[in-house]
Amino acid sequence: MDERYADECRRALAREQARSLSETNDWEHVDRDRVHRDWDALYKEFATHIDGSLPEDRHIQELVHRHYETACRFYTPSKEAYVGMALLYTEDGPMREFHDSYHPGMAEFMGEAMKVYAERGPGFPS
Repeated sequence: MDERYADECRRALAREQARSLSETNDWEHVDRDRVHRDWDALYKEFATHIDGSLPEDRHIQELVHRHYETACRFYTPSKEAYVGMALLYTEDGPMREFHDSYHPGMAEFMGEAMKVYAERGPGFPS
């Protein structure tokens, strides 16, 4: 990935999250306990499919679609912000450690799968 595009994606994530946080009183509308339970179940399922799969495989992309839908409970990220989220999962130490606790290498694999999803896109907002 071109570093300028990666920087644009990191900025998009920061900008969109900040705007959403300020417009929603720190995501007051989100049932965080439910979201965390849903993500935990999704990540456990995701971990069982990593070995022997590719990020672009249909069953992996279906899991990523569920991840995207869960992220949309907070706000609807643009394509660039979703790629920024993928970068965050791999570049931020605590985020990488969290995701890798489900499966060694999950952060990297999931980040790549999220980038594939963003490229194929279900119609991200502009």
